[in-house]
Amino acid sequence: MFDRPSGGDAVVLVSVDFGDSDYDESLHELRHLAGTAGLNISATLEGKRQAPDPKHFIGSGKADELKRLMAVHDSKVAAFNHDLSPSQQRNLEKLLEARVVDRTGLILDIFAQRAQSHEGKLQVELAQLEHLSTRLVRGWTHLERQKGGIGVRGGPGETQLELDRRMLRVRVKQLREKLDKLKQQRGMQRRARKRSNLMTVSLVGYTNAGKSTLFNRLTHSGVYAADQLFATLDTTSRKMHLPEGYPVVLSDTVGFIKHLPTTLIEAFGATLEEAAQADLLLHVVDVASPNRDAQVEQVNIVLNEIGAARVPQILVLNQIDRMAMAPAIDRDEYGNIRTVRVSAKDGTGIEDLRQALLEHQQYLKKLSTEERAYV
Repeated sequence: MFDRPSGGDAVVLVSVDFGDSDYDESLHELRHLAGTAGLNISATLEGKRQAPDPKHFIGSGKADELKRLMAVHDSKVAAFNHDLSPSQQRNLEKLLEARVVDRTGLILDIFAQRAQSHEGKLQVELAQLEHLSTRLVRGWTHLERQKGGIGVRGGPGETQLELDRRMLRVRVKQLREKLDKLKQQRGMQRRARKRSNLMTVSLVGYTNAGKSTLFNRLTHSGVYAADQLFATLDTTSRKMHLPEGYPVVLSDTVGFIKHLPTTLIEAFGATLEEAAQADLLLHVVDVASPNRDAQVEQVNIVLNEIGAARVPQILVLNQIDRMAMAPAIDRDEYGNIRTVRVSAKDGTGIEDLRQALLEHQQYLKKLSTEERAYV
């Protein structure tokens, strides 16, 4: 197996239009993903097909064209804007004599670079190994170098592939056990907050919508925030005070993206539970994005997958400074706050958002403990 791409590598991007309406947006995200991973984009190969080619995904003719293009640009990495089957990836690597990474692999690489906490690193490693499990075809000696070591020796007559699969299963089991313990600890912390009647609020939204910038603005924290996809991965919680002095626990969560790998959703289940168990979700939206409606829909799809669809949410329309929009609070026909317009960058509308949080907190205080559990 070829090594994963590293920072500074020249990459040729490959994207096939199958007639999807979001093709242009998806290709734009691929370029952003490649840049976030530290790759240097040397060229982009595009094409149109009715369906993927079973052997090379893009067809033999396009595969030969890709090989010539990579030779011209002296590139040893091809990044596909699609998920490849294990056999397609192997066939392409054999033909191109280069590294091939699909969209899921690229996102996993970024997550591996960005994870900082112990739990985050465990979650990323689990997702990587789950992705790798379908691609074991020969010796994967790098598994022996996984943090913590595996310490498994092959028995008489055991092939390298069988040994590698067994090593992988052992490591996956170890990771799941460690993450289960962390999940239990996180659950105990949540129950303690519930007993103290602290309102819990989670920031959710499409990646690069400005969640971490808003988190810093509300809590006066120094969480890393940058114009990058998945700038922060690890859930961070801080206590903040509302105008009336009532404390609130605010959590910043990992950003979502279209076609977020299932392995990542599963691996980050414990972290994403912060959103599912919250009293309120602040759904941060980049109001300046031409694809904001589709991004809102995608976030809601993932929220439904993790069991957070029932949690009340307020849409926070961020980056109004880029649209020359005035701050405002919009309510539904029942008087409930549905959207708040803010600029996390310059602080415009933040007091309106604090007021929205205060209103929800006052609403929760009127409920009994049993009623609150069903909100």
